[in-house]
Amino acid sequence: MQKDSRMEERQKLYDYLKSFLTEERLAKIEQYATQSSDFVLPVMEDIYQFRNAAAIVRSVEACGFHRIVAMQDRNNFKPEYKVARGADTWVQVDRVERNIETLQNLRAEGYRIVAVSPEKNATALPDFEINAPTALLFGTEWQGVSDEILDACDETLMIPMYGFTKSFNVSVAAGICMYELKQKLLRSGIDYLSDDEKQLELKIRWAVNSIRSGDEVLSHYLANRSTVH
Repeated sequence: MQKDSRMEERQKLYDYLKSFLTEERLAKIEQYATQSSDFVLPVMEDIYQFRNAAAIVRSVEACGFHRIVAMQDRNNFKPEYKVARGADTWVQVDRVERNIETLQNLRAEGYRIVAVSPEKNATALPDFEINAPTALLFGTEWQGVSDEILDACDETLMIPMYGFTKSFNVSVAAGICMYELKQKLLRSGIDYLSDDEKQLELKIRWAVNSIRSGDEVLSHYLANRSTVH
């Protein structure tokens, strides 16, 4: 009953926000929310180049995934606006500390932790089976996944290379992995899409981001609707 009540109140909020949207933007929000998923969750370890951050966000969104976990230590995950081309409007970036506790929290959410690294008898991407929610962890630009984080992962995945170059740039690797895993999910028959509650939360967030002064509009609504949680 509590969940139903929360859903009802969130739906009222979304209905209010819809009145500020154009028909075209509303139609896109409705369409892409139903196609969204966090079944594959990209996790970035201390990415420091803003162009890489932006390219990662853009690739993730283009594949229909709308959440990124950015583990930060020395560097902030800050996408460059021109490279992201607006994709950062649609992707939720959870900025957290780079530590083992973050991985433990993801496991508590139901994710298996898979590092993109050739270490520890890694499974090649074409052979990788995506049959459970997967947090896909990418390392720093120069060093890859750190030893501490790698040891805490459940398994590893590698992208096969066919030339002298030993690895892809991290943003290219993220794009390849997200696209390939999306294709695997499409062929799998697994129910990997977001549930109704997550879809509604996406619609609300996207609506707020689509409205000029959207945060103020949201704050005004909440201030006048004490029952909204």
